[in-house]
Amino acid sequence: MSVFVHPQAQQILDGRAAVGMPPLWELTPDEARAGAETNNAVIPAGPDLELVRNFVIPSLAGGIPARLYSPAEAAPGLVVYCHGGGWVVGTLDAWDPLVRALAAASGCDVLSVDYRLAPEHLFPAAADDAYQALAWASEGGLAHGRPVVVAGDSAGGNLAAGSALRALENGGPPIALQVLITPVVDCDLERRSYREYDGDEFILNRRDMECLWDWYAPDPVMRKNPYASPLRAASLAGLPPAYVVTAEHDPLRDEGFAYADRLRAARVPVEHRHYGSQIHGFFTYAGMLDDADKAVAEAGSAIRAAVDAGRGTRY
Repeated sequence: MSVFVHPQAQQILDGRAAVGMPPLWELTPDEARAGAETNNAVIPAGPDLELVRNFVIPSLAGGIPARLYSPAEAAPGLVVYCHGGGWVVGTLDAWDPLVRALAAASGCDVLSVDYRLAPEHLFPAAADDAYQALAWASEGGLAHGRPVVVAGDSAGGNLAAGSALRALENGGPPIALQVLITPVVDCDLERRSYREYDGDEFILNRRDMECLWDWYAPDPVMRKNPYASPLRAASLAGLPPAYVVTAEHDPLRDEGFAYADRLRAARVPVEHRHYGSQIHGFFTYAGMLDDADKAVAEAGSAIRAAVDAGRGTRY
């Protein structure tokens, strides 16, 4: 295990400790949401864009709020993005700086999806919303024939991976690339990285994930559904190319590696970027962490390359 934490990331951890932020497992969902809003408020505003519009995506369970970020009038592709937050916290406003940065870095439109949160809405509510948003955007809402990328960080990476699986099983919509940032892809909390991060000093720790799974999918059987734990899918063959980001100081690290390895074994093209001194959630600190700025820029380049290569391509 690497013991070096990037000094900029350590400053964030020290700041959280200085204000006495309690661990997530000691909080109610509403308290966790309030704490996350306070934390996200320190992130600088994202770049100005050509146009930002709010949408309500129709769904069987009611409208799904979403926000479209357009960096240019004729962007070549569309990214459907699901925010992180353990399926329990996170809002369009809180992820606004990151999504703006990703739209600017990729040169593509980015649709940020405000899926239903647990524990008020248990699995598969968030997974259903993510896929329905992808299908709506792809099949007549916003894509207009452009290549579509599905992306997300942490729990949002889980929803992006699950949406890619569901699209494969349903025969569409076609996806040019899945961008999985420090994703949750399995419900097994006994991996080595979970044992390494079993305290309370990092942004995400093992007991946090125990709590989040209890809120999202309290039935252990449901947790093993591939839309909740994509690593448990019987086959990953035929999935779209993947861009996977992992961080060293993260209980989700090892499952991210395992998913990248399984995708490769299924002959899915994979680009895996590992940040050896970073913490879970670092990607969301664009404008504060140099590694976040680098990671967003690199993910943006990967998205743009997939969009440019995927015009007219269907997976």
